[in-house]
Amino acid sequence: MSLVTVEHLTKSYTERLLFDDTDFSIGDGEKVGLIGINGTGKSTLLKIVAGLEEPDQGEVVRRRNLDIRFLSQNPQFTEGDTILQSIVRDNEGHSHVWDLESQAKTFLTKLGITDFEAKVETLSGGQKKRIALASVLLSAADLLILDEPTNHLDSEMADWLEDYLKKFKGALLMITHDRYFLDSVTDRIVELDKGKLYSYQANYEGFLKLKSERLDMAMASERKRQSILRVELEWMQRGARARSTKQKGHIQRYEALRDQKGPEFDKDVELESVSSRLGRTTVELEDICKAYGDKTLMRNFTYIFLKNDRIGIIGPNGSGKSTLMKIIAGWIQPDSGTITVGQTVKMGYFSQENEAMDESLKVIDYIKNAAEYVQTRDGRVSASQMLERFLFPSSAQYMTVGKLSGGEKRRLYLLRILMEAPNVLLLDEPTNDLDIQTLTILEDYLDSFQGIVITVSHDRYFLDRVVRRIFAFEGEGSVAQYEGGFTDYQAAYERKSLENGDDERERKPQDGSGVSEEKQKVSGSSVSAKGKTKETRLKFSFKEQKEWDSIEDDIAALEERISDLESRIEKEARNYEKLNELMAEKAEKEELLEEKMERWMYLNDLAERIAEQE
Repeated sequence: MSLVTVEHLTKSYTERLLFDDTDFSIGDGEKVGLIGINGTGKSTLLKIVAGLEEPDQGEVVRRRNLDIRFLSQNPQFTEGDTILQSIVRDNEGHSHVWDLESQAKTFLTKLGITDFEAKVETLSGGQKKRIALASVLLSAADLLILDEPTNHLDSEMADWLEDYLKKFKGALLMITHDRYFLDSVTDRIVELDKGKLYSYQANYEGFLKLKSERLDMAMASERKRQSILRVELEWMQRGARARSTKQKGHIQRYEALRDQKGPEFDKDVELESVSSRLGRTTVELEDICKAYGDKTLMRNFTYIFLKNDRIGIIGPNGSGKSTLMKIIAGWIQPDSGTITVGQTVKMGYFSQENEAMDESLKVIDYIKNAAEYVQTRDGRVSASQMLERFLFPSSAQYMTVGKLSGGEKRRLYLLRILMEAPNVLLLDEPTNDLDIQTLTILEDYLDSFQGIVITVSHDRYFLDRVVRRIFAFEGEGSVAQYEGGFTDYQAAYERKSLENGDDERERKPQDGSGVSEEKQKVSGSSVSAKGKTKETRLKFSFKEQKEWDSIEDDIAALEERISDLESRIEKEARNYEKLNELMAEKAEKEELLEEKMERWMYLNDLAERIAEQE
């Protein structure tokens, strides 16, 4: 049974046509994920379905007595209310009042909110979003409409919400860019593409396959149309005249075929590796300590970032992840410890909150203030060309920044950072408010980025896709290292849980909290998941020991190969093609040798410090 049906939906915003005579419906019990490029109208569709906004044209029919609850991107609250008062106010008449407060406290605790009497105006944006989410979930609604519900949730919270929504008996319509979440919760994907809505009866993984098939069919139809047009054009050019009804009909069919609009395909957000050279010294942290009042965020944290490091930082909200990023960026100072930043290091910091953007600036001027041109592998690319590659067509480049959607501002902010050609890229929650297409291309870009990537993220898919090492904040100042992406981290947790008995086995990891006694390799003390302070003894991991045992042989082999290449280059001086091959291989081996030497220095230093403990 259909809960909401929208027919012939047409809607414009300023000069943009968001919906072009398209249809949408959602049935009882369906769980629908809405996806599409930022700024194309996804949030507007949610508001139209919820009855908060009207279409320019078209009809919206809702089932009689339909109870809808809506979670907006930026929820509003009544000033002066406590958290609990706000939720009770929102759910009067929507839930079972007799146990509402008890349920509210349970949901809030699951979402990391424990001070129920705090005034709502004193809370951060992320806390407000979680309170609004708890309020919506508490209702006995027939249809939940959620705009970015996973933003500001750590991994444990996202897991809880995922389980809750899978069991929810009502219908669900949501926007989220968390691909694992979409895959697990939804049974239908609706894509908004150039004013039209396309429905796929599948989760996210199935959507990818079905969309590929749709695009293949559209391209095949277009090839057939062009082939027929060529035949018809030849007929027209042979001098046929519209003297008979039959000839007139033939000409009309040709003109209809000629005027038919072919399929349009999105341009990729083509991000090329734009970075400056990184020297031998990168960023070195030694015995970093930071606390706020009685809360210790990190204690004696030491790490030397290597070229092309891919680091993911995880942990519960408020554990210190963004603080560590700001310490690395030089925005705040540690309480103690030293930070060494190489002379060639050029940082680009994509923070959670966009830097103050002058909303009166034109989009093109905002980017030109960073750089008018960037040097890429394909040569110089102008600010305007880069904007087009970021899905800002020429018609949008002279709009003011203030007219952009929240997601478009994030995309523009990311482009500005990349235009500055950093070689150390700090990404603090990059998946918040970026659409899936932009995230996919960003991930591809990071594959070829010639520099260091350090990211804070709760997006499990993004972490698995991008990072090769995890820093997990485990509480009481402990920051532990794990090799691999998020799934590897979870597997390491499971292994440790089995080793540490039933108490640990029953607990789930929460972005690093709840992990047992895996230790970071730093001097000083660390804290186990049970809160007992232990003296940390430095030691090689299995992988590091194996690397240390063979690295000198690897370096010798590289040096020998480079020497051999130099001899062959002298002999092949007249063979231009062969000379180019040898020179390219020599450059590759020299770069690899430099990386191996830097790695040897790190491992040798660690070996000496381990020896000092004996």
